Amino acid sequence: MTQQRLSRPFRLSSHEQRPAAVAPDGRRPRRARLALLAAMAGLAIQVSPAATAAGAAKADPAKGQTIAAGVCAACHGPDGNSTQPVNPKLAAQHPEYLVKQLKDFKGTAEAPAARQNAIMAGFAAALSEQDMRDVSAWFASQGLRPSWAENGELAKQGEAIYRGGIPAKDVPSCAGCHGPTGAGIPAQYPRLHGQFAEYTAAQLTAFRQGTRGNSAQMTTIAA
Repeated sequence: MTQQRLSRPFRLSSHEQRPAAVAPDGRRPRRARLALLAAMAGLAIQVSPAATAAGAAKADPAKGQTIAAGVCAACHGPDGNSTQPVNPKLAAQHPEYLVKQLKDFKGTAEAPAARQNAIMAGFAAALSEQDMRDVSAWFASQGLRPSWAENGELAKQGEAIYRGGIPAKDVPSCAGCHGPTGAGIPAQYPRLHGQFAEYTAAQLTAFRQGTRGNSAQMTTIAA
């Protein structure tokens, strides 16, 4: 991963270190938190192959292109290469991951949407599960035009966090799940390489604030 393409680092607030098994604010000490994150990551990797096989076999990218042109293009671009940082780049993203996000925006009668976004909730509500698979396959098949870091020094700081985490704040390395080049792991961990820095920071904030509640692992990391 070149430094020029790294997203700007998101600065997490500091927390006091407490020796208790569970601190007064509910946070576990460093060793326990890292062990929990490792266990969660292992479980996610174990279930991802099944999720991958389930979605990819039935997807129709050609139908997805039609859906993208009519529903998604205005914000994300016809090929998933958004030009506005508020709207993420979807090109080359793992299709299983995109399907999951659409489902999480939509929610169900039994459970509210795990991702709270009024605009995306409206679009997702109009899509069937088959539509979600098709449009996700289309975006996944498109070439990514990556966003570039504007501040080289900040990119270096971000690389240090991405590769080594922030041990003093119990923040594990991002590379452990998203890969050394930001390519991610299909179904569970999204591609981060080339994504807008502003969008990435906004998602970390959403995980911390609870408006994005579809990853217990990321909620723990961003807390």
